[in-house]
Amino acid sequence: MTDATGRPIGVAVAQFAPTADEAANLEAIAELTGTAARRGAEVVLFPEYASYFIDPFDASLLEHAQNVDGPFTTALRAIAERHGVVIVAGLLESGDGERVRNTVVAVDAGGVQATYRKLHLYDAFGQRESDWVEAGGLDAPETFAVGGVRFALMTCYDLRFPEVARTLADAGAHVVLTAAEWVRGPLKEHHWRTLLQARAIENTLYVAGADHPPPLGVGASIVVDPQGVEIAGIGTATDVAVAFVDAANVDRVRRINPSLALRRFRVEPR
Repeated sequence: MTDATGRPIGVAVAQFAPTADEAANLEAIAELTGTAARRGAEVVLFPEYASYFIDPFDASLLEHAQNVDGPFTTALRAIAERHGVVIVAGLLESGDGERVRNTVVAVDAGGVQATYRKLHLYDAFGQRESDWVEAGGLDAPETFAVGGVRFALMTCYDLRFPEVARTLADAGAHVVLTAAEWVRGPLKEHHWRTLLQARAIENTLYVAGADHPPPLGVGASIVVDPQGVEIAGIGTATDVAVAFVDAANVDRVRRINPSLALRRFRVEPR
């Protein structure tokens, strides 16, 4: 799926509610991927925990965790090959001990092209994801390219930390794909939309976010352009929305607003 032809690329946000039924999750992914491909998508973004999800979390997370090259990504590879797309989806990955990893994988017909392990765990708003999940390491970002457009990955709560998206911009990303289970609550949809738009504006790149629909998530899966304008979106339904992204548009916005080139600080891990 990698080339350098400099053309617009269809990116779909695919909104659905993963459950504890792994086979049903894959069926939903296959159906929504087919819909996205028919609408012109070459990259299809699914939510966080797309392989397995249960609320509240319990010990079954460990039982259903897989390796990155396990049956979930094998199934994604077959779906991606069938439709000629890259699928990006949340994977419950096996960890080193009693906790799992919250991982996002990008998979095409050739296999896993990039992985991202959630850096900031959701220990907020009364939740404690770190009781069940171990944080990802501060590794160099993994990216993949389609049609001259470079994509990077991010997960849910990481959206609240601007340094994460900045490191992805520094890695050459034109598009940040954010897999999420953005939990509903007072002002949470406002936070979701605002943060997606802010990360796009401050890094002058596209940002896409795919969420679980209500009642657990806020829904509102959207694609935002480098000036912060929503160019595709879904309300609360199970559906896909497709936007067309273009590296040339990123370059054009950065010529007008060279904020990345003018900055005087860099991101360092702590």
